Amino acid sequence: MTQESYQKSNAWPFVEARALLKKLNGKTPKKGYVAFETGYGPSGLPHIGTFGEVSRTTMVMHAFNKLAPEIPTKIICFSDDLDGLRKIPDNIPNPDSLTSQLGLPLTSITDPFATAESYGANMNGRLQKFLDQFGFNYEFYSATECYKSGRFNDALKKLADNYEEICNLVKATLREERRASYSPFMPICPINGQVLESGVKKVNDNDYTIDFIASDGSSQNISILDGNCKLQWKADFGMRWYALDIDYEMYGKDIIPSAELAQKICKILGGKKPHNYFYELFLDGSGQKISKSKGNGISIEEWLRYAPAESLSYYMYQKPKTAKRLHFDVIPKATDEYLTFSQKYAQLDDIKKLDNALYHIHNGDIPEIKIGSLSYSLLLNLAAACNPDNADILWGFIAKYDASLSKANAPYLDNLVGLAVNYYNDFVKPNKNYRAATAQEKTALLKLKAELEDCSISEASELQNLVYQIGNDFEFNLKEWFQALYEILLGQSTGPRMGSFIALFGIKETISLIEEKIL
Repeated sequence: MTQESYQKSNAWPFVEARALLKKLNGKTPKKGYVAFETGYGPSGLPHIGTFGEVSRTTMVMHAFNKLAPEIPTKIICFSDDLDGLRKIPDNIPNPDSLTSQLGLPLTSITDPFATAESYGANMNGRLQKFLDQFGFNYEFYSATECYKSGRFNDALKKLADNYEEICNLVKATLREERRASYSPFMPICPINGQVLESGVKKVNDNDYTIDFIASDGSSQNISILDGNCKLQWKADFGMRWYALDIDYEMYGKDIIPSAELAQKICKILGGKKPHNYFYELFLDGSGQKISKSKGNGISIEEWLRYAPAESLSYYMYQKPKTAKRLHFDVIPKATDEYLTFSQKYAQLDDIKKLDNALYHIHNGDIPEIKIGSLSYSLLLNLAAACNPDNADILWGFIAKYDASLSKANAPYLDNLVGLAVNYYNDFVKPNKNYRAATAQEKTALLKLKAELEDCSISEASELQNLVYQIGNDFEFNLKEWFQALYEILLGQSTGPRMGSFIALFGIKETISLIEEKIL
């Protein structure tokens, strides 16, 4: 690849990277590197939306590295773990154990999973585990550590120095009842340890202390420094950009107004707003926004039970400004599209490679995948016909279909087979619904059976033509003819190219399947 090709690519990570490089005037910032940031609220289990933000930011950083290899870069993964727990998520065990701890900082709450020193530590550990699993290169920052270590002290002082301006800026966006009690500073109550969202009476910029009403109603005064106070998240957003000198951050469309406020706050503090990019929301199967507290959508672990990691990265790459459904039915399509791209990538010219999802998923180092002419959907439909308990059953058919493929020489395919079996048993098998054939359909299927018994063809394309021909001979609408085959033989409304399925499943086996379903 050449610099000219990097400059010409229309892939959105390169578009973003060029915009960022222009904002930096093509130079390394004074701090010595370009800081990309992703933020995470550890109030609930990490979900795919979190993965998507890190994955997409990594793609932009990789594109930036190609455009400006002489400029150092790093990604900061920031966990807002000093925030108070306001609601117990639906997908957390032992929820009753957390009721008495509502309002406490996430890193001060006992871990309901009983595996870490705190609730926040558990969630942070989960976040880092799945980021490491995907090989992301990042630095993890904890809000608790940044506040308590004094790292944010200078920024907090500047916020206190500009308290009225920042306070009024945010108040203008709030409902009337919230304006009366709003302060960017949330003191951590010395009485019960809760993060107090209201009760601030005065911020003293002469000694950087705060006067407030504690949880027991008493008047208190504490320092705003060294973790004694936490900022409301809109102010925290802008303060963090200033304190960490962030150059790039993306966020969801739903927080655009908050990000615009954060940009203004960052500027008031004396910083430059980062280059920002917003993406559309992730939706569950019902079209609702996925949420850590609700636990809707798909978890990282669930996706990886059914499909390879690359398929998830591919799904995140595609059209980030289009809302995406994160439901289980998107997995087969995403997997097959990734596999199709992987088989065609080597034939592309340089520009088309840079515009291809695989380049950004793998940072230009595309692995070789040996799967023959198989696909994830075809494996699912093979499973629908033979009801496998394990991957070995599918491998018996694969070995007969393509003797060049084996577990030993096609490990990617072997993994894919196991994942397809998991998906079939969890989603396809419980929803199988066979229907009886009509008189015309039965006659046509008997004709197909007879042709298969007498024919010597075995190529998928020839078998597909045979199925087409029988559909035409019986004057079926071809779409309805194929749907009938799926519903009668496989117990589902959609399915594979029948020629490919018959070639993989076997002609004798297909004959037996027809006999089983209509005789």
